[in-house]
Amino acid sequence: MLGTYYYHEIIRKTIISFGTLFNDIHIRHTDGNGNAAGEMKVPLAYGPSQKFLARIQQQADLNKAVQITMPRMSFEMTSIQYDSTRKSSLVQTYKTCDDGGRAKKVFMPVPYNIGFELNILSKLNDDALQIIEQILPYFQPHFNLTVDLVDSIGEKRDIPIILESIGFQDDYEGNFDTRRSLIYTLQFMAKTYLFGPIADSSDGLIRKVQVDMYTSTDVKTAKREMRYTVTPTAKEDKNNDGVINEQDHKLLMPGDNFGFDEEWEFFSDSKEYSPARKTDI
Repeated sequence: MLGTYYYHEIIRKTIISFGTLFNDIHIRHTDGNGNAAGEMKVPLAYGPSQKFLARIQQQADLNKAVQITMPRMSFEMTSIQYDSTRKSSLVQTYKTCDDGGRAKKVFMPVPYNIGFELNILSKLNDDALQIIEQILPYFQPHFNLTVDLVDSIGEKRDIPIILESIGFQDDYEGNFDTRRSLIYTLQFMAKTYLFGPIADSSDGLIRKVQVDMYTSTDVKTAKREMRYTVTPTAKEDKNNDGVINEQDHKLLMPGDNFGFDEEWEFFSDSKEYSPARKTDI
């Protein structure tokens, strides 16, 4: 089984979606009269906070016009682990269609938790607090993010992004030439799903739904009393023969414009429908 190539880019999409949450945060500075003196968009990059701290501390020429822009934010994926609390059946499958309307069989996805760390680096505490206050109100303690997990079958799911902890560090030691760095560290957990290979389905599309209704909840003695049947009906001539009939109904595909034909039947024969024989017995 292992060795079948597939790549849905789910982890990559989750990382990108997480970073997108924080890529439009701004801070403002005011003068002594409380008027806005300037506004800047906070830079965001993927990478550990130590990378940016090392760049600050190892900058030999402190008189350069530009060292590293602060405040800034960085994020990285820190862990990935299986989530047994969201486990589903190993053999349960469901049917869907790809972009071309072909039926596909998909096994239930596997739940995984992906850990993220967001670091806010700032020289001034007020700048860091402005950023923090633009983030925290959205997480109570989670924020749902819609991610297109598998493009080929249009599988979109709401992924909860949970804020787990907040830490603070004032990285300032040494003389007055040492640049101060305030670091806020936010730990997040994304509850996503990983899909296996998408297989072709030989069963085809569901073109008829039949429901038998009973007047009693006793499954041993209750007999059907009513049957509700629904079938899709074409609204256009699919085979170009000049008429819309049963042959056009059979050619319907996902995305087509179609209606429904509903039928109600009442019974008093106490029979049961056999899915194996596809008849009443």
